[in-house]
Amino acid sequence: MDKDIYLSNSLSNKKEIFVPIDDKKIRMYVCGPTVYDDPHIGNARPLVIFDILFKVLKCKYGNKNVTYVRNITDIDDKIIEASKDKKISIKELTEDITNRFHQDCDYLNCDKPTFEPKATENITLMINMIENLINKNVAYESNQHVYFEVSQFEDYGKLSNKKLDELITGSRVEESENKKKQEDFVLWKPSTEDEPGWESPWGRGRPGWHLECSVMSKKYLGDKFDIHGGGRDLIFPHHENEIAQSRCANDTDVFSNYWVHNGFITLSNEKMAKSVGNILKVNDFKSTDNGQVLRLALISTHYKQSLDWNENLLSECSKTIDKWYNSYVEIKKPRLIPDEVLLPLYDDLNTPKYIANLHKLFDKSQNGNIADKEIFVSACNFIGLLLQNKKEWINFKEKKSDVDVNYIKNKIKQRNKARDDKNYELADEIRDDLLEKGVQIEDKDGKTSWKFK
Repeated sequence: MDKDIYLSNSLSNKKEIFVPIDDKKIRMYVCGPTVYDDPHIGNARPLVIFDILFKVLKCKYGNKNVTYVRNITDIDDKIIEASKDKKISIKELTEDITNRFHQDCDYLNCDKPTFEPKATENITLMINMIENLINKNVAYESNQHVYFEVSQFEDYGKLSNKKLDELITGSRVEESENKKKQEDFVLWKPSTEDEPGWESPWGRGRPGWHLECSVMSKKYLGDKFDIHGGGRDLIFPHHENEIAQSRCANDTDVFSNYWVHNGFITLSNEKMAKSVGNILKVNDFKSTDNGQVLRLALISTHYKQSLDWNENLLSECSKTIDKWYNSYVEIKKPRLIPDEVLLPLYDDLNTPKYIANLHKLFDKSQNGNIADKEIFVSACNFIGLLLQNKKEWINFKEKKSDVDVNYIKNKIKQRNKARDDKNYELADEIRDDLLEKGVQIEDKDGKTSWKFK
């Protein structure tokens, strides 16, 4: 389709026409996971959003002309702490969580990025960038730490559209007596004997989180590129710090031309966060919900807005997918999707309007015309839906209904009675029986809840 793509650019706080640096070489970088724990649905939202942007860019500029880089952060303080808590090695932890992450990507029907570099594979390049920043007098060493000196970069805060004192107030900026000023951020830190570390001019240590993305984006995309994406929570300090260190290291007036950020996911209008204890992991849904249902739910609201996650949302999305399978046909070659159907995705990834267009295509396909059905399925496939055949969809629904809900509720009643009678052995047997059937129960505040694990 010969139409312009529009994107909301956090740097200008405006919706702008996307003008690539080189239309034969579109370049996009998106911050990937820090692999210390299973991904949750908040992590899944940017996965799906930028997967769709990747598809739209390839649609306009050609599959071979778009490079999408999404990193794996496999060295970080959170990883070190998690490995200690779980009493397993960092290698075992990061490999396990990375595998789970990839399983979640497949479950959500996400295409693989062009490159997926790991931080630990690029330590030498990180040391080189730090040396470069020290030589340019924008970074300094202090007690085996190296910090970026924020005051040396006059554009600091432009992405956040805030002054420095506003950014620091109430933020999670790390305090340290090694810093010249509180706002300076770490590029390198020392490692103890029991922590992973690499030899450097400043002693054995490891890189700061912000530096990792600057180095990996430069390696695969160059000194400046088209699009940088991530969740809204990364604007400060992560993306702000990336801009500062990259522009200084690369001697450029720009790092990424377009900054695209997705909104938060809330649960019953409360922000989802580990500190609140309301995290929902992607893996929690695999026994009860097809990945297509989650994918549709994640794009049901415009990516810039907050998305409130609730059972009604999943139920409605499941009903929609189920209805759409009534027009499912096997297609050997995708049909051309009408321009008017695709247009909302070119307009700042307006997925709700695109979904509305899918409903119209579905209604039209109900006339029995095979061409209309093929166009409908092709349009669904384009955003990662209806990729399973109808038999696979039905098989999943039947598998999901194997464990009767009334059976589960009766078992919980029996278990509660056994606990009241102090028959803990029977209570444990009931719990284990449910667990074998894929049902996990949790006791909290005197009440018992359950979910498919």
